[in-house]
Amino acid sequence: MVNRNKKIETGETMQLEILRYNPEVATEPSFQMYKVPFYEDWSILDAVNHIKNEIDGTLSYRWSCQMGVCGSCGIMINNIPKLSCGTFLRDYYPNKISIEPLDGFPVEKDLISDIDDFLTKLTDIKPYIIRNKGEEKSLDEGEYRQSPAELAQFKQYSMCINCMLCYAACPVYALDSTFIGPAAIALGQRYNMDSRDQGREDRQELIASHEGIWECTFVGECSAVCPKDVDPAAAIQRAKVSSTIDWFKDVLIPWRKKK
Repeated sequence: MVNRNKKIETGETMQLEILRYNPEVATEPSFQMYKVPFYEDWSILDAVNHIKNEIDGTLSYRWSCQMGVCGSCGIMINNIPKLSCGTFLRDYYPNKISIEPLDGFPVEKDLISDIDDFLTKLTDIKPYIIRNKGEEKSLDEGEYRQSPAELAQFKQYSMCINCMLCYAACPVYALDSTFIGPAAIALGQRYNMDSRDQGREDRQELIASHEGIWECTFVGECSAVCPKDVDPAAAIQRAKVSSTIDWFKDVLIPWRKKK
């Protein structure tokens, strides 16, 4: 019987250059070099865990599920935002690997970023189903049903795991942190396209604001780095189309919103 949990050891090693920063004892970050054993099936997270457990217990970073679901282990690997649990040593062997915290976010310690800004924007976008007052169903009335075709309209955007890789890759967010950002806008669009939702107007002021969709220059890096193929760039462009249609309707039919 094949032992699928057995690591394939080569006897080789690899170098990991990790950005270290402890604001309690240092004014500037600096790189520290570590040597780890090379295993064919080791992810970058496995190697970082090895450093933490066997070499340097002071190293700080985030991780949880180790299955590409929680989104907490996002870091910069050779200047590209990636999930460390889904990126493998074999993809870089035998070259040195540079590891840093996600771009665009303040660093709390080592590879841990302060994500309060992202969480605030995620909350502001109202990422939940909103129903008009008086139109909510009671539990006794059952669920809000929708067809497979209606589900397909927004399903892609519901796959986001909030890993923030798209923010680290976004050149607009890097220059202007007031930009709402790819993941939050994509999630807002996910609910706007949900046949059960009636809350588009509640989100529209924020989504169509200067800090929203119009800040996006459609570079597309957010979609390129997404580990779940969510394509937030497409969500932003679809929101631009919807907002443009709204504007034309307001100009051509100014009385449409009057009661």
